[in-house]
Amino acid sequence: MMHDRGKSDDLVVPAKLANNALGGAAESVEGRGSAEGNAASETRSGLRAGTSAPSDLDRVRRAARTDRKARFTALLHHVDVERLRAAYWAIRPKAAPGVDGVTWQDYGADLEGNLEDLHDRVHAGRYRAKPTRRVFIPKTDGRLRPLGVAALEDKILQRALVEVLNAIYEQDFVGFSYGFRPGRSPHHALDALSVGIVRKKVNWVLDADIREFFTSLDHQWLEKFIEHRIGDKRVLRLIQKWMAAGVIENGAWTASKEGVPQGASASPLLANVYLHYVFDLWAHQWRRRHARGDVVIVRFCDDFVVGFQHRDDAERFRADLRDRLAKFSLELNAEKTRLIQFGRFAALNRAERGLGKPETFTFLGFTHICATTKNGHFKLKRVTDKERMRGKLSKVKTELIRRRDQPIPEQGRWLASVVRGHFNYYAVPDNGKAITTFRFRVTQLWLRALRRRSQRHRMTWKRIDRLADRWLPPARIQHPWPTVRFDANTQGRSPVR
Repeated sequence: MMHDRGKSDDLVVPAKLANNALGGAAESVEGRGSAEGNAASETRSGLRAGTSAPSDLDRVRRAARTDRKARFTALLHHVDVERLRAAYWAIRPKAAPGVDGVTWQDYGADLEGNLEDLHDRVHAGRYRAKPTRRVFIPKTDGRLRPLGVAALEDKILQRALVEVLNAIYEQDFVGFSYGFRPGRSPHHALDALSVGIVRKKVNWVLDADIREFFTSLDHQWLEKFIEHRIGDKRVLRLIQKWMAAGVIENGAWTASKEGVPQGASASPLLANVYLHYVFDLWAHQWRRRHARGDVVIVRFCDDFVVGFQHRDDAERFRADLRDRLAKFSLELNAEKTRLIQFGRFAALNRAERGLGKPETFTFLGFTHICATTKNGHFKLKRVTDKERMRGKLSKVKTELIRRRDQPIPEQGRWLASVVRGHFNYYAVPDNGKAITTFRFRVTQLWLRALRRRSQRHRMTWKRIDRLADRWLPPARIQHPWPTVRFDANTQGRSPVR
């Protein structure tokens, strides 16, 4: 049966069609020079790529790009001591330790000896993955997000292997996939979405989210998907060990029968591979075969936005998507998935029906709004999500209470790093009011914290303004307009594949 558990065929993992509609299915504003996907047919085994030469991963990339049906049977030799060392130095020194309690500094005390031992155990098959330590962090909606903290040695090995696997999968992943990929950031996804909505005929937007995606991945399906490209049994066993290692919570071990730990180094790549076969290839083929008008797709991990020209296309896509995800043990989050009227004609169409302003949607921390320029032309306006800002300010307030007895210069340096980090992400065009408000609210919280130092404080607004001017960066737009950066990133590259 074609949908039996653990099985896959050409209909489950669809083959890519030839793209002959340059002005049609939205890839002209989302794509790039890389591949959009490999064909899902029987794979060829026996391909070996590279030796220990400096260009070893370049050879892997060329082989993956040249033969989209090949399975790589010799990859583990690329995970050498040099690559493990680079992975160690890429880990944050202050990263939380795993279940074994080994910190970055502890491991680095005898770095070369530890890396040599890890390398020997991996290549001899004696490596054993440790369980992840489960912790919970608060989300903006008040719920808790489970994170898996891997042991340091597991982080090192996962980072090294992910670098090797990326050489293959970066040739396969589609243009509208942006989450946790080398050279791609949330702002690239935001730019692509903005350009797609402005330049294409988008009248309806499906803002979708997959419910508990990282904890719902089916291990058997994931292994099947990976085996489409990876034929090295040693690499497959490593991935199986990580998935089967389990989690430790409150001192008790629990087996992992599904899902991957969110926060582990290998999880983003595994999640992208899963959604590449479950969603990306299917969605690309759906819009080529079934859509009557333009379709714009942007996905960042398990969050994705799809724009449609026609409402019936949007409703049919949503219904078909539910069925598609159900076959792979996934489902849409009903609370976060909405179909709204959005685009250049949304305001006019709603006004004719006696409705209010067009609804908004939130993607990657920004609320997207239908707005107009001074000349009355449509534009997509993006402002900081209010829940995100409230959550960040709440954390700043709590931390200022903890730090209020520190010297003012020390507080100022910490607040400067917080505000600078916020601006680095949110200081986009049309968002000047929101970042100015954030800076003012941080200054206000700083004033209150300093006043609580003593009942006879001398902290006035005039003085706190001088301190803010001394320590906090000014609220200035730091990002270019989406069309400018998107066109610069795609200049000279084929818009479709």
